[in-house]
Amino acid sequence: MTDALDPGCRPKLVIFDCDGVLIDSEGPCIREIAAQVRQAGIAISDDEALSMFPGMALGDVQKQLEARGGLSLGSDWVARMQARFVTLMGEQAEPIEGAGRVLASLAEAGLPFRVGSNSSIVEMDAKFGRVGFDRYIPRERVHSARELGRPKPDPHVYLHAAAQEGVKPEDCVVIEDSDPGVQAAHDAGMACILLRESGPMPPRQWPGLIRVRHLDEVLPLLVGTRRSSNA
Repeated sequence: MTDALDPGCRPKLVIFDCDGVLIDSEGPCIREIAAQVRQAGIAISDDEALSMFPGMALGDVQKQLEARGGLSLGSDWVARMQARFVTLMGEQAEPIEGAGRVLASLAEAGLPFRVGSNSSIVEMDAKFGRVGFDRYIPRERVHSARELGRPKPDPHVYLHAAAQEGVKPEDCVVIEDSDPGVQAAHDAGMACILLRESGPMPPRQWPGLIRVRHLDEVLPLLVGTRRSSNA
């Protein structure tokens, strides 16, 4: 079976993760988590939190933190953190370098794209509104794995986005930056471009996985000649 990144193929849908791919929000949000749980009595540094929680759903973060601290953060902790993130991102969200160029170029090329993220819809509204990406991504093309009840690494949000577009999974390309997101793309049967400047690849090497170090490398893979490294 061919995939949407094979030479000579052009994807029918590009699905972007949000945090770490379009919006530089993961660092501020994870540091906010660390600050809040330190106040609750769980010892964790910002650096440790940043190494543990990228791409992880808030419910899973809560489970890890509660096991670490031996205490409960409360049944409303996820909702409280979501509310804090909406405020934080409305004030501090910044675009990933090159994201605006990629979105504008895909729109100009007529290549459909959607967003599939573990973030809530209202949080993505705040992020995209602050940086101006709402001009490229209408709300009906934004999908929240959290609100679908199946956060990544479950592939459901990507399969849902493809179904909404009316395309097959093998005709989609996912742009991701986290290991859980890559797992979700693989399990959805989609090709995946991993945006990761440095650090290791995910623990398994899968067909259809390509690594880039900057978003400027993405566009040629989608609409032009492939120029990338698999390492």
